[in-house]
Amino acid sequence: MTAVSGAQPAAPLLLEVRNLHTRYGRVEALDGVSVQVPAGHIVSVIGANGAGKTTLMNSIMGVLPSSGEIFYQGQSLRGVPLEARVARGISLVPERRDLFASMTVADNLQLGAYSRRRENWRADLDDVYARFPRLLERRTQLAGTLSGGEQQMLAIGRALMGKPRLLLLDEPSLGLAPLIVRDILRIVQGLRGGGVTVLLVEQNARASLAISDEAYVLETGQVSLHGPAAELARNEALGASYLGG
Repeated sequence: MTAVSGAQPAAPLLLEVRNLHTRYGRVEALDGVSVQVPAGHIVSVIGANGAGKTTLMNSIMGVLPSSGEIFYQGQSLRGVPLEARVARGISLVPERRDLFASMTVADNLQLGAYSRRRENWRADLDDVYARFPRLLERRTQLAGTLSGGEQQMLAIGRALMGKPRLLLLDEPSLGLAPLIVRDILRIVQGLRGGGVTVLLVEQNARASLAISDEAYVLETGQVSLHGPAAELARNEALGASYLGG
């Protein structure tokens, strides 16, 4: 694993992954991956298809069994089930979005606050509508009838309704037009101001590096490079492989 200069963040760590191994049968999808996510930062994980990016996100969330150590807010997540991780403030927006297509936009958002039954979540609903005005316009529309970009907005908005401290975003730009990608990533960049830390998995390496503080490059289940996103964006070898230049 290679680090570029200045790679160690000064901010306290919200998430730390140490020597993570995840298998699909005999195939080792993650082979000793270590990742640090400082509080208040956006950290990107980039790499080719099959590099292990989605596996990393699902392992952190507890969807997949793994070995190694995952620490969140300084506490181990070993043995902590998915539902408890959500309750502690971790939310995952999966690549497939997993919306309830036959339910309205408003109902999908309300379900995002299911773990907060006794809290006043309506202010957070107003905040989601402020971030995504299009969702407010379509709040009575069925989720399955939305465009791809609107569905991605809804998936992120639903995750935000859970009041996460750590938001895991898996390929939010997948299948979207460039202008929509710009809008989605601009909103992701703005989440830091609301106290949300983001771990972002993206194939659109140039766009993700542009909004990130730190970045990791995954190759065949291992971290091959990490450091400040601005420095990685100038890395010639990385540019030839992932940035189209």
